[in-house]
Amino acid sequence: MKKKILIVNANYYNDISTGLLSSAKRLIPKNFVYKIINVPGVFEIPVTISKNIKKFDAFISLGCVIKGETPHFDFISKASTEAIMNLAVNSKKPIGNGIITCLNLKQAKARKKKGAEAVMAVLSVLSQK
Repeated sequence: MKKKILIVNANYYNDISTGLLSSAKRLIPKNFVYKIINVPGVFEIPVTISKNIKKFDAFISLGCVIKGETPHFDFISKASTEAIMNLAVNSKKPIGNGIITCLNLKQAKARKKKGAEAVMAVLSVLSQK
């Protein structure tokens, strides 16, 4: 039976999320099936994964948070990361964290290929016996 992966893509920064998604899709093996769900921001990723936790073998979370002038960046980054980790540990299913946190748009554009790293992490965990 083919492994099923759900990619949850926060497209608030569409140019960045498109790059993350492209790099991730390139590394998913042909013998896997994947589905993409787009959400408006990274804060919506954990609940989307939670709603689909029984339907898929693994998950890839993609998105970008760029630091602004308020503490919002810190709250969103921390909350999303902790929620994703809790989901992975509690469900015993791998969730690749391809959410990049950057200080500016230039850094984000330079990290658009980080989606591939999230896929590699998931594939590594799936291959464990």
